[in-house]
Amino acid sequence: MKRLIQKGLMFGNLIHIDSPALVDRYNRALQHLIGKQTQLTDFHIDISGYSPEIGDELNDQLYLNHNGVNRQFILLTTEQKRCPLLNAKFSTNRNILRDFIIQNDAQLFALTATDAVAGELVNSVFSVPDPVRLFDIHKVRVEADTTSGALRHAVDLKKLVERFKSEEDAWFDDVLIAEMITVAQKSGDITRNPIKLDLTEFEQRNFWTAHFDGLYVFQDMEHPAVIAPRGKEKLGELPIDYIFDFKQRNRIAKFLEHNDLVEPIVKARGVNAAAILQQKMDFVVIDTAAGLGLDLEGLSRTDMRRLARQNRDKLPEEFGALNALANWARGGGSWPRISSDHPAYFYTLRATDTKDRDLVNMMLAELTPLDVRQLYICHKELFYSLYTTWPDAKKAYVVDFLDREYQVDKAGAREALYGHEPDMTGETPSVMQDLVERVGPWGAYRRR
Repeated sequence: MKRLIQKGLMFGNLIHIDSPALVDRYNRALQHLIGKQTQLTDFHIDISGYSPEIGDELNDQLYLNHNGVNRQFILLTTEQKRCPLLNAKFSTNRNILRDFIIQNDAQLFALTATDAVAGELVNSVFSVPDPVRLFDIHKVRVEADTTSGALRHAVDLKKLVERFKSEEDAWFDDVLIAEMITVAQKSGDITRNPIKLDLTEFEQRNFWTAHFDGLYVFQDMEHPAVIAPRGKEKLGELPIDYIFDFKQRNRIAKFLEHNDLVEPIVKARGVNAAAILQQKMDFVVIDTAAGLGLDLEGLSRTDMRRLARQNRDKLPEEFGALNALANWARGGGSWPRISSDHPAYFYTLRATDTKDRDLVNMMLAELTPLDVRQLYICHKELFYSLYTTWPDAKKAYVVDFLDREYQVDKAGAREALYGHEPDMTGETPSVMQDLVERVGPWGAYRRR
C-alpha cells in the first residue's frame, strides 16, 4: 500500500490536524461520543472526522462506527466536505454527510469557529445481526450539536423567549429572565444569529453495504432485487422477491435492463467509446502480462500491441470481445453479439443517468475487476482489497497509470467516463472534447 499512499491514491484528500486548539476540540468531541481521547498531537481526518492514525492508536478502526451501522462524526471544519469517507459500511454515508455539510455550510462554519460539532447518522436499527434487518433501514437522520450544546441551548432559549412574549406579567418574572440570560450566555444571540440545521433526514432505500460480504440492495425500483456477489445461500428469507448472486449473470443483466439502469458504452452520448474500450483492453493485457511475469515498465502503445500479439492465446475471452466492439465503434468491423453470459458483457456497459448512477457503476466495477480504473473510481474498498493480491509489476503499473491519468483531472475523468449529456432534440450533438479525447487512451499528454 506504500505506493498508493505516496501517490495520494490512498488516504488522499484528508485534512491534517496539527493545531493544539483543533486537537483539543477533537478530544472534547471524542470524549463526548465514545468516552476516549487521543494522545496524538497531529493526525489526519476524513469527512466524518475518522483518523486512521487514531484508529491505530486505539486499536479500533471502527471507533466512530461501532457495529458498522450508525456512523458517528466529528466536524472541525466545513472543508471536510471535500474529503473521502474511509472504512465505509454503507455507500450512502459519504453523500449524506457531504450534503448535510453543504446544506448547512454557513451555520456549521460559525459553529466550528469555536467548537467541534459532533453527531451521528441515526438509522432505525442499532445493529444488523442478520440480513433481514437491512430492510428496516428506510431513512437516516443526522443528529448533531457542538460539544458545549450550542444547538440544544438555542432551542431552549427559543422556548423561553416564546414564554416571555406570551405569558402575562413576564416582565416581572425574575426567575424566567435570569434563566433566559443564563441560557443566552451559552447559545449566543439567536435573534441576530439563529442556529438551526436543515436537511437532517435522508432516504436510504438503494445502497451497498459491506455487511454480509457485501450486498447491493435495490428496494426503490419497479423491479426490486438484492445482489449478493459472493453467494446468497446464507442470507435466509428476505422481504424482497429477487435475490441474485454474481453467478446469475443473465438475471442481473435482465434486472439492470428492466429498470433502465445501464446503457452500452458505444451508444452513450458524448463519449469516445472506442478509446474507453481500448483502455479496458489494455488493462486486460496488463493483467495477463503481469501474471506471466513480464516487464511492464515504460510501455508505449507499440509495446502494448506487441504484448497483445505475442500473448494472444493467453488472453482471456474479455479481450477478443472488447476488441471486436472497439473495431465496430471505429467503423472498421461488424457488430459483435455479446450475450449477458459472456465474460465481457458487463465491460461494455455504464450506468444510465439516474439517482442510483453511482451505485450501479459501483456494482459494474465489481462485475468487471480487470478494469482497474473503474474499480478505483467506483469501488475503492474492493480496489484496495484486490490490490494486495496483484503481482508487484501490476501494482507498479496501476499506481503509475492512476497517478498520470486520473490524478491529473479527477472530475474530468469521471465526467468523461460516467457523465451524461442532455438530449438536444434528437439531433446528433456537437460533443464537447472529453477527457479521453484530450489525453488519449494510452497516456496523458499536453497538446501544444
